[in-house]
Amino acid sequence: MGAYAPAFAQDDADDDVVVVTGIRGSLMQSMDVKRESNGIVDAISAEDIGKFPDTNLAESLQRITGVSIDRVNGEGSLVTARGFGASFNLVTLNGRTMPTANVATVGGDQQADFATGSSRAFDFSNLASEGVSGLEVYKTGRAAIPSGGIGATVNISTARPLDNPGVRGTLSVKGVFDTSVEDGDELTPEIAGLYSWTNDNDTLGAAVFGSWQRRDSASVSATSNNWNINTGDFFLDTANGRINGSTVVTNPPAADQLVSYPNDSRYHLAEATRERLNGQAVLQFRPQENFTATVDYTYAENKLEEQRTDQTNWFNRPFGEVIFDDNPVVGTTVYLQETLNGVKDIGFEQQFRGSKDTLESLGLNAEWEVSDRLTLSLDAHTSKAESGPDAPNGTSSTLVSMGAPVVAAHSLDIRSGFPVQRYTLDDMLRGNGNGVLDVGDLGSQIARTNTSFQGQDVDELRLDASWDLDEIGSKLDFGVNWRASEMTMRRTQTQQTLGDWGINNPGDVQQFAPGVVSEYCLSCLYDDFEAGDARVAFKANAVELYSLLSAAYAGMGNPVNDTGRDFNVVEEDIFAVYGQITWEGDIGGMPANLVAGVRYEETDVSALAEVAIPQNIIWQADNDFTIALTSDVQPVSDSGSYDNLLPSMDFSLEFRPDVIGRVSFSETLARPNFGDLFVADDANTPPRPTALGGIATGSSGNAGLLPLVSKNFDVSLEWYFDDASYVSIGYFDKRVRNFIGVGQTTQNLFGLRDPSSGAAGSRSGDALDALSGLGADPTDVNLFTMTALIDQFGLTDAVTMFSANFSGGSLDQAFVDATFGAYDVVPDANDPLFAFEVTGPINNREGNIHGIEAAVQHFFGDTGFGVAANYTMVEGDVGIDVGADPNVDQFALEGLSDSANATLIYEKYGLSARLAYNWRGDFLASTNRSGGNRNPVFVDEFEQLDLNITYDITDNLAVSFEGINLTGENLRTYSRDYSNFWFIQELEPRYLVGARYKF
Repeated sequence: MGAYAPAFAQDDADDDVVVVTGIRGSLMQSMDVKRESNGIVDAISAEDIGKFPDTNLAESLQRITGVSIDRVNGEGSLVTARGFGASFNLVTLNGRTMPTANVATVGGDQQADFATGSSRAFDFSNLASEGVSGLEVYKTGRAAIPSGGIGATVNISTARPLDNPGVRGTLSVKGVFDTSVEDGDELTPEIAGLYSWTNDNDTLGAAVFGSWQRRDSASVSATSNNWNINTGDFFLDTANGRINGSTVVTNPPAADQLVSYPNDSRYHLAEATRERLNGQAVLQFRPQENFTATVDYTYAENKLEEQRTDQTNWFNRPFGEVIFDDNPVVGTTVYLQETLNGVKDIGFEQQFRGSKDTLESLGLNAEWEVSDRLTLSLDAHTSKAESGPDAPNGTSSTLVSMGAPVVAAHSLDIRSGFPVQRYTLDDMLRGNGNGVLDVGDLGSQIARTNTSFQGQDVDELRLDASWDLDEIGSKLDFGVNWRASEMTMRRTQTQQTLGDWGINNPGDVQQFAPGVVSEYCLSCLYDDFEAGDARVAFKANAVELYSLLSAAYAGMGNPVNDTGRDFNVVEEDIFAVYGQITWEGDIGGMPANLVAGVRYEETDVSALAEVAIPQNIIWQADNDFTIALTSDVQPVSDSGSYDNLLPSMDFSLEFRPDVIGRVSFSETLARPNFGDLFVADDANTPPRPTALGGIATGSSGNAGLLPLVSKNFDVSLEWYFDDASYVSIGYFDKRVRNFIGVGQTTQNLFGLRDPSSGAAGSRSGDALDALSGLGADPTDVNLFTMTALIDQFGLTDAVTMFSANFSGGSLDQAFVDATFGAYDVVPDANDPLFAFEVTGPINNREGNIHGIEAAVQHFFGDTGFGVAANYTMVEGDVGIDVGADPNVDQFALEGLSDSANATLIYEKYGLSARLAYNWRGDFLASTNRSGGNRNPVFVDEFEQLDLNITYDITDNLAVSFEGINLTGENLRTYSRDYSNFWFIQELEPRYLVGARYKF
């Protein structure tokens, strides 16, 4: 592969050399890669054929300084390097640029239900670790390495038979015992095998690898759909409908202080199944010593499905009681209470999520040593990644909203750090009247589906040449590289009205889907938190439930409507040439190495979208809106181009035989996320009526975006004081331009009108005036109800009907639910045009990221004991302001966090044991969530303890035990304050017991 040869691809075996395997052998080889490489390179190698240090590649990578990971359902998935998230790191397979596709539907909070695929993030959980011989992380730029990784380039190396001649193989079986499982199989299988063969002359070789794994898991969690941000004076003004004259407010905020309060809180049970299939095949031909041809094929498939249930409490407003915390920046309502005039529903939405990820790569490589000095390498591959729907009904997610209209009063208390829901229930008014919450109380509401797909094709051709300048390692490398990429994103969303949000038909779930919904105790499943009143909850297969209820209501004239259709294509053509010179010599009698080069790249971008034209935004209930689409589709296209000159320099000096100092400088780039390059305009519904503060948002892309470009400086010092021991410390600095910020305009889209504006002369404007005249609070519920009544019956009759059902400062809830179910408010000519806050990406930001990486590794003589530890500190100069105006988009560096690893090792007498601790500090994952509130998403600090023990029964047979997340650490994400939870997920340990045979 020329100047960019994977470090593990050329370890020719020598029968006269004692090969050290196991943990110590793996760490020695990784240390040798670090020591012998130019620039800053870290590596992880297999402990033996078919045996990698961790069962998950991402979890192995997190043990490298500067690398941290994101987890999905407790498994490593995406990799962050030096503060740059997965979309800004390049992943290669044997030096080849890999395509990416990742529709992250399974394992997330409720936003995952409507996930799209638009990033460049590579999901490492799709690959089985047993088929990998090594991982290299290139932290400094190099002219010979393809561009795209501003944080790092991660290369995955797989075995080549001619690099390890002879007949070799391994077969391993494991049982995966997951302690979180509820209804699935606690014990699931995993099998992997690798076979490598060469002929007697070592001129022909072949290798095959295959693995299959199934894992069932479950988790309980809590979420909130949205955190509303207002000022104290707005919240406390009774004219705005959050409180009224009867509300008891404790510890009220200052007038100009921001306050945060949730739309709702939700409890969940998610039961998931993952099934992963991997295969590799390699054929090599070496007819003579100076020529080697390799053909290889890699296939990976990862199928995930998740059945998820909700229990939701949501508030009508005005609140009956509110308690604020003492946060002086963003005061949070840590206790909310509401008493209804009648009853309303407690929500029990059911979700089914399914996805299938595939990766295919077919490659050809020919390496020819033309002479003692000149080597040529030609490499070509075509690769494809796809992430698409895999639920039984062909969707990515299916959601069936249903509820029990039995709540007379309820509260939410988050003072413990976890939401505690309490209810006063009454099923005599609208339930089945038996005095208990059961399936007979349930009524259907809305059914929705999301079908999302992302695919990327990459074709790449490289020609590399290397000319040796002397006998001690000096050389000239040069080459050309062409890469063509096409990324396609598709999404379709549907919605069907069943019993409607007001639950028109309590009991219809039991009527139309008998036996599908079962009752269970949700609160009993929480181990670490108190879940409040959730002893009676309901779960069902949402796909089965959807098919029965949808058919029943379609027969009543309620069709399935498309509410979103997206189609986007982004094409990139990249042409690059590079030159790189390596000098080996000495300075002052000390061995020195210099690698200097430059890479020139031209990139052409074209983007195409087919935009489904919306007809209306329909107001369905208090804070529920939906989009009605026309059949019209409008094609839109745009293009962009840029060229970059990327210099690089790595210099190392051996101050003494065991001490190496390094200095590196480079420029690297990362291309914008595909989603930022989309050219379609999108209109979104407001989270609540715009007359009461809701903001309708929109978005657009920009095919002319430039890549992020970083000037990088690294310096490090490494002391190799024994054959498997070293200490290193390094400093890095990245100065990045062209960060993508947000440009914002207020404009109308598609001529859409706003039925909830409250504008004079409109129905909602008349409704506001009528509410004021009656002394009724301007709440979402009251405003919709009055508007719907005016629309149907005219102003005079509407006021009469409203007044007849209004007492004690609130509407009769049964009347509210009946109105919700009977009427939608469709825009008319008297409604003003929507004023969308439309955001679009622009290159307008710069940032500086710097940090320190320190590592130590040591084995204590022949005792068998060893330790490995590292710490990374990362800082940036652009952070988030949690007290910022919610009307203004914020830019901040995402993913920055400190991290640490510590590993205790014992390896002797056939026993290998490793106890590994990993910690990652809290970090900002994203900004500007939840529309007009523009909230951040922080991920709380996370630590994990893993154990791995292997015992060699014979030279060929070993048994193993692994424990992952032994202490059952939990995952938490939150908004402007720690109490403003987005997602709190309980995670449990899992264990693997296995046997492995090699020959």
